[in-house]
Amino acid sequence: MNFRVAVLQMRSVSGEVSKNLETIAAQMAAAAKEGADIVLLPECFATGYTLPVDDHKVLEEDGAWLRRLCQEAKKQRIGLVATAFTKGRTKPQNSAFVIDKDGRVLMKYSKVHTCDFADERCLESGDGFKVCDFHGVQLGIMICYDREYPESARILMLQGAEIILVPNDCGAMVPRVQALSTRAYENMVGVAMANPNGQNAGRSCAFSPICWNEDGICVDNTLLLADEMTEGLYFADFDMAQIRAYREKEMMGNTFRKVKAYGPLLSDVIQYPFIRDGQAGESRRS
Repeated sequence: MNFRVAVLQMRSVSGEVSKNLETIAAQMAAAAKEGADIVLLPECFATGYTLPVDDHKVLEEDGAWLRRLCQEAKKQRIGLVATAFTKGRTKPQNSAFVIDKDGRVLMKYSKVHTCDFADERCLESGDGFKVCDFHGVQLGIMICYDREYPESARILMLQGAEIILVPNDCGAMVPRVQALSTRAYENMVGVAMANPNGQNAGRSCAFSPICWNEDGICVDNTLLLADEMTEGLYFADFDMAQIRAYREKEMMGNTFRKVKAYGPLLSDVIQYPFIRDGQAGESRRS
């Protein structure tokens, strides 16, 4: 089984939801013609990623914008990771919606690791990570800054994710791309990331978890690596049969973990040199 992800490297127009929806629909149609199973958009593509944002500038999660994209998914027989600022309980959220080929919303995921050191402090963080069944492929989502924390991908792997899709809007991508390759390797999951094009941006990518062949010889796990500036659709093909066979025999992921030694991972104590402004609600000790 081949799972083809269409990765959109493009910058949307901030505040122009109708125009952005037209762009999404056109890209879905183009991706469907290329045999893609799902389109991955950059972070907050429907609304544009401009901060700060308040409830007057966000979208309803059951609004006409999402129904339009669901109809387009059903029409084109292609899935979509739709991204936008949406209403939360008390503040806006940075959200991704996984839509299947039948136009059904399978999952809403709201960014857990909001950038509280910057303008995203105006947002409400999500409560946890989620996995959904997309036509037989187990999908998880990380949004941008989530990928800076290895726990994000690790939790998704433990929840059964086979592929992790990453809507992104960020610069200085070289080390971040390297980290995504590592997340694929250590969790034995496929990873794909969509980032807007631009100077010091772009570099949308995809990585297989398969890092050596049956003879133990290292292989390049890069499926896709765009440049910074080129706008458009890129495609990554994940061989699910090969990935599943690899996961059944190799020794990463959840094989020989020593969880009794991991207690400090659940501590909320922050010590020097990691104390920063904007760290709300945690215990601190210098």
